[in-house]
Amino acid sequence: MYTGLQHLHSYMTYLVLAGVLISLLVALAGWFGNKPFTDKDRKLGLLGLIPTHLQWVIGVILYFVSPLGLDGATEGFMKNSVSRLYVLEHPLTMIIAVVLITIGYSRAKRMVGTGNGFKSIAIFYGIGLILILSRIPWNAWPGN
Repeated sequence: MYTGLQHLHSYMTYLVLAGVLISLLVALAGWFGNKPFTDKDRKLGLLGLIPTHLQWVIGVILYFVSPLGLDGATEGFMKNSVSRLYVLEHPLTMIIAVVLITIGYSRAKRMVGTGNGFKSIAIFYGIGLILILSRIPWNAWPGN
């Protein structure tokens, strides 16, 4: 079970990054193009939101079944950069990123018909994407 979840979590990252990036690019184009935020644009925002939430759920499950997750929070784990990444930095940063992406989408869906929906998605998804990229364990990335 653990190995399957680990692989799913690793490869699902591609969907998360693609979805958030597509949503971000659409939002930037709409924002800087002074276009009205439509229901179609709101649905495109879901390309970033849904995979991010699914990835978060898989990550929470993995955190509790993985030896690198909660079980790794032993005495002195903060002195070990790999343990600190998996036990604290990666989960905390990803939770913040998911919250920001959720806030960006939630604000935007109430702004259909205005241009501010694009701005909300662009800012919150952009910050979320930076956070996600900053705490992906690149050394464990599939293919390395």
